[in-house]
Amino acid sequence: MTDTTAHDALAWHPLARLPEEWRVWLKSEGEAPFRADQVFRWIHRQGELSPDNMSNLALPLRERLAAQGVGAPGTVVDVKRAQDGTRKLLIEFSEGARVECVIIPMTPKTAEDTDYLVDSDADEEEAEPPSAEPQTKVTLCISTQYGCAMGCVFCASGQFGLQRGLGAHEVVFQVLLARRYLEPGEVLSNLVFMGMGEPLHHYDQTARAVRLITHPEGIGMSARRLTVSTVGLPSGIQKLGDDFAGKVGLAVSLHAPDDETRSRIIPMNQRYPVAKLMEALKAYPLPRRRRITIEYTLIAGVNDSAEHAERLAGLLRGLRVKVNLIPMNPIEASSLEAPADSVVSRFREMLTGRGYSCFVRTRRGDDVLAACGQLALQGEAANPGVMRLRRGKADGV
Repeated sequence: MTDTTAHDALAWHPLARLPEEWRVWLKSEGEAPFRADQVFRWIHRQGELSPDNMSNLALPLRERLAAQGVGAPGTVVDVKRAQDGTRKLLIEFSEGARVECVIIPMTPKTAEDTDYLVDSDADEEEAEPPSAEPQTKVTLCISTQYGCAMGCVFCASGQFGLQRGLGAHEVVFQVLLARRYLEPGEVLSNLVFMGMGEPLHHYDQTARAVRLITHPEGIGMSARRLTVSTVGLPSGIQKLGDDFAGKVGLAVSLHAPDDETRSRIIPMNQRYPVAKLMEALKAYPLPRRRRITIEYTLIAGVNDSAEHAERLAGLLRGLRVKVNLIPMNPIEASSLEAPADSVVSRFREMLTGRGYSCFVRTRRGDDVLAACGQLALQGEAANPGVMRLRRGKADGV
C-alpha cells in the first residue's frame, strides 16, 4: 500500500490496520516506527488483544492503544462439538450481530474429499516441512456477513436475509479466536470464506481480511491456503484475481448449468446469468497447476438429472476446474432434500466419465448444524420475503 495518510490509517478499525498504517498513527503519537511491527505482531501473530499484556510496550502506549479500541470485538457465546470432531463457534459482535465459524479437522478418512479446499497438485513451493510430531490439519470456515442477501433457497443464511456485513477486523477475529480452540496436535492449515454471507458482496472488507491473514508479520498464511467462495459476482471475481494474481483459491457456487434452473434456486442469477459468470471464470488468472472449484449442491428433483450432468459437463469445457458435489443438507426453512445416494453416484460418474475431477463432499458437523448451508442463527426467523422452492417448484418464480 502506498501514499498512506493519517486519515487512511484511522479509517480502519485498529484490528484491521496493516503495519504501515500503524506506523502513521504511532508517528502522530510521537512513537518510534518500529513500534508498529510490535503492535501488529502482538495482535495478529500472538493473538493478544489486551494491550495490558503487550509487555514490551510502555504503559502510556498501552493505555493509548486501549483508548484506540484495541481489544476483542466480539465474544464466543456458544460452542457446539459434533461427533466427528467438528466444532462450531457462535460469536456475537456489536449491534447484536451473531455469526458462526466452523473448525473442521481433516482426518485421513476425509482426506480425499477435502481436496477441494486446497489443490493437492499445488506448486511444490507450498510443500510443508516434515513435523517431528504427528499433526492433524484443520480447515477453518469463516463468515463475512451477518446473514446473506443472495437468497439461495438451499442455504439457511440466505433464508435469514442480510442484516449487516462484517468489518475486516471481525472477519480476522474469527481466525484469531478459532486458534484458541485448536486441540493438541491440531494445526490450522486451510482457511475458507464459506460461512455466512457472500464474501464478494462487500469486497473491500474481504480483501482487507485476506491481506491481514496473509501478512508475513502476522498470521502469515499462504494465499494458496485460502479459498473464497462466491455465488458468482463477476466484478468481485475480477477484483479478486487482479488484486491477488489468482493466488487466492476461488470456489464458485454454481449449483445449476442453465439460467432457468439456476434462477429458481439462486435469485442473483437473474442479474448475473450463467454466461456472464463463465466469462469471469475464463478471465480469472489461475497460476499453473491450480483449478477453480465448482460447488454444486444436489437437490432432489431440481438439478440432479442426467440432463443436468450433461449440461454441466458441456458448460465447464475448457475451464481448469474440479467439481465438488454437495448433497443438500437439511435446513429448517426449506423442505428440499438431497437425492438418493444412487443419484449422486450417477451424477458423479457422468462427470468423471467426461474427464472432470469430481468429489462428493463428506457431510461434516451436521449433527450440530455445522455442515454446508446450515450456518444460521437457530431461533431467528427466516426472511419471510425470500421465496422457497419445494421439490423443483418455486412459489412466485
